[in-house]
Amino acid sequence: MSKNKTTSHKSFTLTNDQTGQTVKLPVYEGTVGPSVIDIRKLYEETGHFTMDPSFTATGSCKSRITYIDGDEGILMHRGYSIEELTEKSNFMEVSYLLLYGEPPTSGEYDDFVHNITYHTMVHEQIHYFFRGFRRDAHPMAVMCGVVGALSAFYHDSLDIWDPKQREISAHRLIAKMPTLAAMAYKYSLGQPFMYPRNDLNYAENFLYMCFGVPAEPYKINPVLARAMDKIFILHADHEQNASTSTVRLAGSSQANPFACIASGIASLWGPAHGGANQAVLEMLAQIGTKDRIPEFIARAKDKEDPFRLMGFGHRVYKNYDPRAQVLRSAAHEVLQELGITKDPMMELAMELERIALEDPYFVERKLFPNVDFYSGIILKAMGFPTSMFTVLFALARTVGWISQWKEMMEEPTLKIGRPRQLYTGSPARPYVSIKERS
Repeated sequence: MSKNKTTSHKSFTLTNDQTGQTVKLPVYEGTVGPSVIDIRKLYEETGHFTMDPSFTATGSCKSRITYIDGDEGILMHRGYSIEELTEKSNFMEVSYLLLYGEPPTSGEYDDFVHNITYHTMVHEQIHYFFRGFRRDAHPMAVMCGVVGALSAFYHDSLDIWDPKQREISAHRLIAKMPTLAAMAYKYSLGQPFMYPRNDLNYAENFLYMCFGVPAEPYKINPVLARAMDKIFILHADHEQNASTSTVRLAGSSQANPFACIASGIASLWGPAHGGANQAVLEMLAQIGTKDRIPEFIARAKDKEDPFRLMGFGHRVYKNYDPRAQVLRSAAHEVLQELGITKDPMMELAMELERIALEDPYFVERKLFPNVDFYSGIILKAMGFPTSMFTVLFALARTVGWISQWKEMMEEPTLKIGRPRQLYTGSPARPYVSIKERS
């Protein structure tokens, strides 16, 4: 098929070279970024589907929440750059922005923080639910089960067609996710659960529930709390990635919000999505010392070698990941605060970054460090085991998931998601009884 984009930018004409059949498809313009061709009537008019494995060139929805320009290294939430949000805002304010579309006024902010704070406790019977898991269960396995089970405890907010109940569910999920994540961590250690404290902010409360113990008071470290808050902001939403698309697809079937978020957690668990920062630490441990970096750089260039530099490059960003720049400075602040001025892993990471960014092979391919390159180092310095890294990702991403779900549920043309396929199996054939098969 040949194609010709009309000068009006309002339609797109496809022509079948064999039959001469033409079809004109509408073109829609976004606020910024590339326009989209509406192919919803393509099959009806031509008898053809489109083929786009992994959805690399398909817009699955309209959204006003997050914009990414991978070529320019831009990430914006509701029009605000991620750099400004991490520098001038906090996770609660960003959460409000994602949910409601505008930054809160002072009064709106206070009300929102109050609502989130007073939803942080979980039903007491959930404590017993944890006892059904083995102590060595992966925390993400626990989170998949426990978050999905919230729908069994909070029946008063399951009506997805009631805007007020949708809002209550959103607040509950944002509020309770740190509590459940901390409980998963404490359970793996065999330590008692720590109840949330209403006098602490979101990041402080999470660190307290993870590292506090009943035997002594927990001292809040403002540098660590701020770094944790930045990590939450940087992971809050990232457009239509695998887990967000999973949440939207599950939500399109009219599943309850707790089940939808559990589906997002399951998708995030995959090492190609949420486990990348753990893979960075494992790679750095494999390299071991700075003198071995050239050896592994050479291996990364070798197409026959399965080794890859983890934390470099991104499916969307073809430039420097803007989130990585923020975390690079935060990593230095955390290590300095903790007295880890010469952390071997951090020094190894810095040297690896320097060499890779000066090597023409990586520069030409724009394989720049991404957010996972530094987040794992920060979390390790704070004391989190690698098994908790993806859990923290899920905690932060919950606000993006539920904002995307909420936006989808408010769409008047909502339909259940139903991708099509190119069938390559056997054509129709008669059934032969087992006795007659050779």
